[in-house]
Amino acid sequence: EMQVEELQRLLAGMEKEHRDLLAQMEAGAAELERLRKAEGDKAAQQDRSAQLEKEVAALREKIHHLDDMLKSQQRKVRQMIEQLQNSKTVIQAKDAAIQELKERVSYLEAENLEMHDRIEHLIEQQVSRGGLGARARSKSEYVSSKRLPGPKPQPLIRVVET
Repeated sequence: EMQVEELQRLLAGMEKEHRDLLAQMEAGAAELERLRKAEGDKAAQQDRSAQLEKEVAALREKIHHLDDMLKSQQRKVRQMIEQLQNSKTVIQAKDAAIQELKERVSYLEAENLEMHDRIEHLIEQQVSRGGLGARARSKSEYVSSKRLPGPKPQPLIRVVET
């Protein structure tokens, strides 16, 4: 009976040890699964990290390209502004020259009219004197002048008959 009790006691101890080992094995398996999952998460995180690094590099490249384009466009705009300012300066200079020429044309037209009036006056005086024994000459024999119609007086056109 002692041997049976000893065997039962040993059997109970072995059963207890078996349960403890099963519990430890299950705990170890759960820990192993958790570690594998953590490693899987870590690998996924590393993959995601590598992917994000590639995206960041691509975005940096795009930003660099856009900066270059922006600087180029800014240079073009500055050049266009400079050309516009130069054009304005040229236009202002040409406007001033045109205004000066208009003033000269007005002055010369006024002089032309004055000369025309003087010539007509002199011709009328010569015709009224009778030419001192020579045959009387008409105005058209001395000078023929015409004024063309228009808003501005035209220059005097003289035709001398021979």
